Amino acid sequence: MNYVEYGKENSDVIILLHGGGLSWWNYKEVAERLQTDYHVVLPILDGHAGCDKQFTTIENNALDIIEFVNSKLGGSVLMMGGLSLGGQILLEILSQRKDICKYAIVESVLVIPSKFTYSMIKPAFGSCYGLIKYKWFSKLQFKSLRIKSNLFDEYYKDTCAIRKSDMIAFLKENSVYSLKDGIGECEATVQIYVGEKEKQSMKKSAKIIHEKLQDSFIQVLPNMYHGEFSINHADDYVRKLLEIVKRR
Repeated sequence: MNYVEYGKENSDVIILLHGGGLSWWNYKEVAERLQTDYHVVLPILDGHAGCDKQFTTIENNALDIIEFVNSKLGGSVLMMGGLSLGGQILLEILSQRKDICKYAIVESVLVIPSKFTYSMIKPAFGSCYGLIKYKWFSKLQFKSLRIKSNLFDEYYKDTCAIRKSDMIAFLKENSVYSLKDGIGECEATVQIYVGEKEKQSMKKSAKIIHEKLQDSFIQVLPNMYHGEFSINHADDYVRKLLEIVKRR
């Protein structure tokens, strides 16, 4: 597993898992703010630019990260966070290893499967994947994500580097993921965030996650769209993260 590190000399570890189609820079500003006091690890998810293997399943990516924590980080960390696809992988990790972290942040995560969306992904990307390499098309996609403009170059470079088969694979997995029974045994204290302007399926998913996790807190973020919290509002994200960590 390839990853980027900040604050490596610190003992308390925070792992943050980026969203689908993005990369470690999803959490760059967050990591920069935390590196003085924490060791921040930003894994590059399977199938994404800079990774070391193709994307297969959410479950397999979760197993890889669990193995990384076991072999490199002593079996557990202080906190884990994840956005969208990264959040689904985080929930899978928590369902497989209930004691892998003390705290977790789940942002904009879908857990309501859609067979229709699943069925449409391959034909849709079969016809438009080639357009991704054109900057005008990439700018339209980027604008729809509402990511701050200074990240476009990173987004464009990394999107062009994602193979068609990987993009189809992780988008399909994202569309049909559902919570496993083991999530109810999770021992972490979990913060759940969803944007006020996200789709209803995302808001309903946040409630489902909250109901399954005994020690969890849910907040709908005013005027925010999908993924805006960690990417565009690093200061607010870090403040919320530290609020939960410093209660220990």
